[in-house]
Amino acid sequence: MRFIALAALLAASSATSAVAQLAVSANDSKVKLVNGAVQVVKDGKDTVSVIDMKANPPKLLAEIEVAASVAGPPTSVAVAPNESFALVTAAEKIDPTDPTKRIPNDVVTVIDLSMARPSLMDRAKGAVAKNAPPPAGQVKVMATLNTGKGAAGVSINKAGTLALVANRNEGTVSVLTIAGKDIKVAGKVELGNPNSGPSAVSFTPDGKMALVTLDGESANKIAVLTVDGTKVEYTKRDMNAGLRPYGMDIAKAGDYAVVANIGRGGGDSDTVSVIDMKLNPPRVVNTITVGQTPEGIKISPDGKYVAVSLMNGSNKAENSPFYNKQGQLHIYARTGTQLSKVADAPIGKWCQGIAWSSNSKKILAQCMVEEEILVFDFTGLTGKSLTKTGAIKVKGGPAGIRTAE
Repeated sequence: MRFIALAALLAASSATSAVAQLAVSANDSKVKLVNGAVQVVKDGKDTVSVIDMKANPPKLLAEIEVAASVAGPPTSVAVAPNESFALVTAAEKIDPTDPTKRIPNDVVTVIDLSMARPSLMDRAKGAVAKNAPPPAGQVKVMATLNTGKGAAGVSINKAGTLALVANRNEGTVSVLTIAGKDIKVAGKVELGNPNSGPSAVSFTPDGKMALVTLDGESANKIAVLTVDGTKVEYTKRDMNAGLRPYGMDIAKAGDYAVVANIGRGGGDSDTVSVIDMKLNPPRVVNTITVGQTPEGIKISPDGKYVAVSLMNGSNKAENSPFYNKQGQLHIYARTGTQLSKVADAPIGKWCQGIAWSSNSKKILAQCMVEEEILVFDFTGLTGKSLTKTGAIKVKGGPAGIRTAE
């Protein structure tokens, strides 16, 4: 009977192995926010945290020192579809000639996640407690790659064979080839303007196209790339959303995408745009006003909702007329290409990325100042209420987060 139960458990594991259960958070310890000003922290050590979202409540499994950065959108992490590894970018580093300043960095770290938590077989045998953390050293750095200046947004295709890195400080996208855990830099795609500010990059589910937000003052566009095997090309077709398109996400079904337009930070209400990916060619079809600085944006795995984290003026000086003590987490329901707000909740200051659980019922929200990741349940009789259920403390300001997609 024990063998049958174990076999059933392993079969269930195999059937759901593609479901994202690990969340990886990149934490910047080089900087802190002091009354609206970003200051460099002497000898700050960046970290990466691995969180088990299958646990209830989600639990911190491991934390190791890895270069990271708050510069750029909070999609500075990408997790392999099979959760075997993660890529973490570091857009900035401390200037070795002046430790009070930051300069562009080009580092992408490959992190081995394959032993991030005890296997289902070990759990079934009773070898480890249900929610026990892994032994030290099971999460480790596999490799460090050099891509381009200001390496920021990163994504891995659904097949797990290719990754793209947006290089904010040189107007390029780096192409990485993936063969198991062998990851190599294979070249760069020039976007025509070194000041275009490539920020977030996302693959379509079929892997044949990718979108790149360009938030530079001379750009304000969304670039379209074509992907054929390892050949990636800029189509020179751009879409126009709002002012400074920054964060971005494409729905799992591939039918729509959303873009967070962060504006100029002058206290005005900023926007989120919807791209209809079913049209040929895809195009922006709707834009709504959401509030000050929509830093993080993420579509729920079921495609029904869009989560947006708003700085809401929490990153400004206290004497600013646009200052607020707390940021906001908003949830929008999606009907076709229309978005309507159905829930909201206060969060911390200078908050960054968002991650959904695989069942679209839990949300993680990163907050830099408090150095914690808030946990929310998205439940209720209508399925449209946000309830804070906990917080996960991390070492450093959580600046980027992702699950397997």
